[in-house]
Amino acid sequence: MQKPSVLKSRKWLPAGLPVMLCLCVLGSILTAAILSSNIFYSELLFRSTTSVATVSRGQLVLPHSLLNQIADLQTQVGVLLEQLHGASAESKALTTFADQLLHIATSLDKFAKALSDFYDSNSSGTNEVSTVDEDFSDPDESEINQGSDTHSFNSGELHNYTALKPNRPIGKKNFLGVEAISPSVGLLCANMASNVDRFMGYKIYRMCPDDWDIAQKLMISGCDPLPRRRCFSKTPPRYSKPLPINSSLWSQPADTNIMWSHYKCKDYSCLVSNGTIGKRGFFKCSNCFDLSKRGWEIPTNESTSAEFTIDEVLRLKPGEIRIGLDFSPTTGTFAALMKERNVTIASATLNLGAPFNEVIALRGLLPLYLSIGSRLPFFDNTLDIVHSTLFLDGWMGLDLLQFVLHDWDRVLRPKGLLWVDRFFCKRDELKMYLDEFSRLHYKKLLWRVVPKTDKLEDESFFSAVLEKPLRS
Repeated sequence: MQKPSVLKSRKWLPAGLPVMLCLCVLGSILTAAILSSNIFYSELLFRSTTSVATVSRGQLVLPHSLLNQIADLQTQVGVLLEQLHGASAESKALTTFADQLLHIATSLDKFAKALSDFYDSNSSGTNEVSTVDEDFSDPDESEINQGSDTHSFNSGELHNYTALKPNRPIGKKNFLGVEAISPSVGLLCANMASNVDRFMGYKIYRMCPDDWDIAQKLMISGCDPLPRRRCFSKTPPRYSKPLPINSSLWSQPADTNIMWSHYKCKDYSCLVSNGTIGKRGFFKCSNCFDLSKRGWEIPTNESTSAEFTIDEVLRLKPGEIRIGLDFSPTTGTFAALMKERNVTIASATLNLGAPFNEVIALRGLLPLYLSIGSRLPFFDNTLDIVHSTLFLDGWMGLDLLQFVLHDWDRVLRPKGLLWVDRFFCKRDELKMYLDEFSRLHYKKLLWRVVPKTDKLEDESFFSAVLEKPLRS
């Protein structure tokens, strides 16, 4: 069984080696050209798998990923040498090829060392970030909120992350059908380079900075997905085991299981106390942390209540609603009520001034840490229900609303339910928003519009349960 593979290897080597040698030589020439150049290729930063050099104060600053590319060439040459070593030498041609590869490998080693020395000597004389553990200065809020003109990333670890990750062995496709993995990073991260550099400023295999608040600001501003990191997340120092599921749904989580460093409240009682209203650091879903069912004790008067009961909605599809999504500012109460009815709900929310995601998880439910600008991480036509409450409001422009609704439509299965719960806006804008929902051509199963009387008199609530149609 081994003999055919050996013969195949011999047959391939003489034909394939010149090509590989040319690629190695070409790579060396291109690398040397980059070294001798002083051109700033900022526009190519995310358009190529090759990271580029940058110029600072008239001096060339080499990209950290250039070393990775040399290492990849060394690996490829090593694979060829190994194959040559395992093959039987039948001609002087193979011996010559082996000698040439050995010389190239030696040259690459010397070149990589010289490149490393050059990089270190230049970066030591500047203030630019070129290693994985620099730049812990406070973030520039204006850059996060408005973007920046710079597209130059200085973090070596970011370049390490975005560099193409070849399979082993090199050149072989994996089960995904690709020869290498291209790690993902959000397009708008390029407009927030200094803060992305700061986010990637850590020591590998050491403790991550406690900077989730910076990460969330980047996500909300469009730098999503964020790059992965090679550091360990901090944990609450006195973490205790969670409660069993039969009691965790409606029990207040222990303070010791939450890291409070970036919240105004420093314990759970602050989140629910009447004395801290207006001082908690959050206002959306102000009663979310009161883990009771009282918020779902809905009035039956249709002229004043814009809400539907869960049982009322589930009766529309008896036995058919099994899995779904709640996209709301929430601590998981809707998901908990649905769990009691044997329906699994993922709760998508951010930590907007309070530990929303931590509480969802401590209740034994599934948190989905997701920004409004992100595509849902579900496949097409898979969910039975999508629910949203006090989230789709009149603050949302029509373009964004259209993209959100169509993404929700994408993940809903045919005949699945879209439950819009208490959408509110100004009364004179209501028709404009209702027209957008009508353009989905969903069947109206439940539909209600009532005045919103808690604050302004010129606002209205809109709630609906809509059924996705079959499409061919």
